[in-house]
Amino acid sequence: METPLHKIPRVAIQSVATGLLLMAVFTTVWAGIASGSLNSDAKYFEIAFFSTLVIGFIGSSVYFFSVAKRFPVLSSDADKARGKKDGMWFGIIFGGEGLGIFIAVNLVINLGHPDLVIPVIALVVGLHFYPMAKLFKRTLDYYIATWSTIIAICGIVFTLNKTMEPAHIILFVGIGMAFSTTCYGLYMMRTGINYVKRTPIDVQTAVL
Repeated sequence: METPLHKIPRVAIQSVATGLLLMAVFTTVWAGIASGSLNSDAKYFEIAFFSTLVIGFIGSSVYFFSVAKRFPVLSSDADKARGKKDGMWFGIIFGGEGLGIFIAVNLVINLGHPDLVIPVIALVVGLHFYPMAKLFKRTLDYYIATWSTIIAICGIVFTLNKTMEPAHIILFVGIGMAFSTTCYGLYMMRTGINYVKRTPIDVQTAVL
């Protein structure tokens, strides 16, 4: 029996799978930053919790890549042009994020505040979600951007005011950002599952 063709193009499910790999990496990084400030049972719990999520992201990514062949290849000229344009702007935003992190880190170090490195990285990461939201027309990006930016600003304020111990601030920022990437990963998992089930979700909401 022939499998009915999906209306969702192959690039959409492949983008979800790629996004899940990125979220697995970023969640690992932020959770790893946070775990350095934890001890004994709390550290083991945090590692186990985020490791489970990361494994889920990677497993889902592998699955979505494996079923991608069931989806039709993008053929419309208009879709190809839109995909090319979105890819270009994604590259610009991603590159701008990297440049922003480089500038921000060097700035705080040269100003004599190396303790602000983690918070300013989080700030740049949070801010880059705003243009991503506009590009891919995802409401979730605005929520994640706002959450991440607030976490970063709090980390900066706490550091400058010495409200908390440095280790606690790193823990605060690391956990906050890990939850951001976790929310993205869970959203992508749900989107990918819906694509496989052929639920009517707009393709553009999941292209990364």
